[in-house]
Amino acid sequence: MTTAPDYPALLHEQLDWHWQYQARPRLDGLTDEEYLWEPVPGCWSVHPDHVDFEHPAPEPTPVTTIAWRVAHLVVGVLAMRSASHFGGPSASYETWDYALTAKEALAQLDEEYARWSAGVRTLGDDGLARPCGPAEGPFADVPMAALVLHINREMIHHSAEIALLRDLYAHR
Repeated sequence: MTTAPDYPALLHEQLDWHWQYQARPRLDGLTDEEYLWEPVPGCWSVHPDHVDFEHPAPEPTPVTTIAWRVAHLVVGVLAMRSASHFGGPSASYETWDYALTAKEALAQLDEEYARWSAGVRTLGDDGLARPCGPAEGPFADVPMAALVLHINREMIHHSAEIALLRDLYAHR
């Protein structure tokens, strides 16, 4: 007899393995100078009351700092989704208290990752199959499994970008 795969566990494990063994360890030792470093003029970054952003984005899209990328992960990728789907506190780009230090940013990232991860672990097969709902706008009818996979891609993609920026900073 073949046992059906545990898809909720597999989806969670995909990101959690990356988080524990690649992404999060690469952030250890992040300094404030490195966090806010602008590798080229005109970078988008974070500020006490906002994050740089335009829609539609200008051409070419500005290079972003580690601070900007972490803020995107914290707010747009994790916190807003946790608020919409797992009862987390309200979050938006317009109202977020952006971290101006590496220590504060990593604390926010750890907290929001833990909240998202815990929520994903509660989904089960039925939860993964249900539609995302109105919080996801044009993707309201897409199953939650698709959103979980999207968040996994976003986290892996932007974590790799942050790792590259750290390498460039170290070898500048």
